[in-house]
Amino acid sequence: MMDLIAIAIVIIIFLLLLLSSAIKILAEYQRIVIFRLGRLLGIKGPGLVFIIPIIDKVVKLDLRTRVIDVPKQRVITKDNVTVDVDAVVYFRIIDPQKAVVEVQRYDLATSLLAQTTLRDVLGQKNLDDLLAKRDELNKSLQNVIDQGTDPWGIKVSAVTIRDVALPEEMLRAIAKQAEAEREKRSRIIIADGEFQASKKMTEAAKLYEKTPAALRLRELQTLAEIAREKNLIVVPMGGEIGKIAGIAKAVTKNKEKQMS
Repeated sequence: MMDLIAIAIVIIIFLLLLLSSAIKILAEYQRIVIFRLGRLLGIKGPGLVFIIPIIDKVVKLDLRTRVIDVPKQRVITKDNVTVDVDAVVYFRIIDPQKAVVEVQRYDLATSLLAQTTLRDVLGQKNLDDLLAKRDELNKSLQNVIDQGTDPWGIKVSAVTIRDVALPEEMLRAIAKQAEAEREKRSRIIIADGEFQASKKMTEAAKLYEKTPAALRLRELQTLAEIAREKNLIVVPMGGEIGKIAGIAKAVTKNKEKQMS
């Protein structure tokens, strides 16, 4: 009697284990690909799924977007500059059957394809394009990688170039170029200022030519400004300015005699 009870317990435990392995509960973002005796049966999920233990083999897949960190790749640009570039690739499974049947490891295959594509595409660009046209290059990389992964049921949603490491001598050359560009802009600004000033001076000269009295007043003002700094003034002795300078000289001598 005890032997029968023990056998019944073992059978019950075996059936429970068999039943638990026959029941699969999948989340909304999960799918399973079922192979029955080696032949593809189909895709199941989400929710409650029943399989035949031992006979059926399942491969579970996650349909959420995944991220691949592409390691740094040594790239020689079109203008023969060597740079180290790394990127990030975002992809997801859109056809679980192809992701299992058409490729052995879809994640590794996508990562290797991204590395080779990064070298090939960026190697056809100049350094200036690589530094200035990131958005355009990101879209180009996405299109090329997506075409390569399409037979595997993989959709590449985005590719982002994360870092471009330049050699030290190239960084110095770029710094010199930027400094030269700033010097160029400053000289253009100074030249433009001088041009505007020359235009104003030409207009003022024409005005002084029409009104000589204004010119004389300007000369007197200039002499007064120079005199404030106690500088030596040499004035040609002619005309009204000569007379004024002569009067100033006489006054100065008179003051010196009084002090002595």
